[in-house]
Amino acid sequence: MTDGELRAALHGLEVFAGLTEDQLDWLVSVSEPRVLPDGAVLFRDGDEAREFHVLLSGGLVVTKVVDGREEVLTRHSTEEETAEEHDGKPAAAHRFTGELPLLTEGNYVATAAASGPATTVVAYSKPAFFEMLTRCHGVAAVLIPVLAWRIKSSEVQARKRATVEALGTLAAGLAHELNNPAAAVARAAQELGPALDRLTRTAQAWGAAAGGAERPVLDRLADELDKVPPPATTDPLAQADAEEEIADWAEEAGAEQPGLLGAGIADLGLELDWLRDRLAGVGEPARPAALDHLAALLETRALAAELRAAGPRISQLVAATRDYANLDRAPEQRFAVTDGLENTLVVLRAKLAGITIVRAYEPDLPEMTGYPSELNQVWTNLVDNAAEAMEGAGVLTLRARTEGGCMVVEVADTGRGIPEESLPRIFEPFYTTKDVGKGTGLGLHLSYRIVTQRHHGSLTARSRPGETRMIVRLPIG
Repeated sequence: MTDGELRAALHGLEVFAGLTEDQLDWLVSVSEPRVLPDGAVLFRDGDEAREFHVLLSGGLVVTKVVDGREEVLTRHSTEEETAEEHDGKPAAAHRFTGELPLLTEGNYVATAAASGPATTVVAYSKPAFFEMLTRCHGVAAVLIPVLAWRIKSSEVQARKRATVEALGTLAAGLAHELNNPAAAVARAAQELGPALDRLTRTAQAWGAAAGGAERPVLDRLADELDKVPPPATTDPLAQADAEEEIADWAEEAGAEQPGLLGAGIADLGLELDWLRDRLAGVGEPARPAALDHLAALLETRALAAELRAAGPRISQLVAATRDYANLDRAPEQRFAVTDGLENTLVVLRAKLAGITIVRAYEPDLPEMTGYPSELNQVWTNLVDNAAEAMEGAGVLTLRARTEGGCMVVEVADTGRGIPEESLPRIFEPFYTTKDVGKGTGLGLHLSYRIVTQRHHGSLTARSRPGETRMIVRLPIG
């Protein structure tokens, strides 16, 4: 391409349309035309931003890998219309790229590759780009609305992605938490039928074997078992020894289900001597029937207790999920900030396994007015980042207190900390300290906007190795 052809091509672009002859001459002198074969990479996500690129012919596809998945962010093509906006996109936006990371002194936040066999771009070095803005004032007038659109578009995409990720996290967390109570219900339901059959059969055998003075002994024992509280702590070895000792004794006495009886008594934290004392009034001929009926009774009650415990647990999980998503509620409402924190812990419980959680909530905290579903995105982002920083082991501390008419919430972790040079920039759009492909650089930025713009509060960070604190201040209102 000759200088004359390049000059004509550049002059035909909206971004350079208003330049003078002298400005065009200078622009051609600092231009670096390149022809890219199909699929050739122009720049990669995470690389230091060094150039501003203008598309003369062909196309570019801009992609980003997020959590292992490659997403197409946008496509640039010389075949798109140039006179009008398309779906809100400024017409000039599809003809240049790379300006945002240059202006923010950052790295490229996506990967751009040629799309088509005849893609021609013109590269401008970083010094040339900034001199361009100084020499050619009309360029800035075109760049600014494109920048505004790109930032807004990225935030919209990030919000959609955050919503999808939040729903995925919510579904995964709910599935994980529901697994135990649901499995308990399924197991209890499966075993309850045979257990009731055993209870009926052993009741009949006990009724036939027991004398008039013996029947009240088992009735009193059953009443006493109803009042035995579950042990606060258990020693697995001691419990196993007690279970084995009771089972051996019951087998010697002629019981058909000695293991079932041993497990039922030991689970309550009781021992053989306790059982012997209560059955002293039952003679040896009736003792096998008494032991088998007692075992069946304990089994049935244990299954019923599992069902009683699982039902409320499932209800609590569903309630936490509903509150986390704020279903069937007005967007702005009165709410307790600690409810959102607790529901977030429920949703992220699987990710917090192995992490010690410390709650430091000031008593009698007032309710506040705001958008709890949006704040739940903030809590999720902060807690999730803290969990990643601790790599599965450490202490997560949640604090909530009132201070000067504000609700102050702190999320603290004992992870690796944020590098000192990165700390001032963590709330900037597209800035991330995570490895390429593991973050968009918009999570903290969106959290910052939710706190500062939607709730007129503040979000700040303090960090050193072994202690990072994210501090949210919200007007109580």
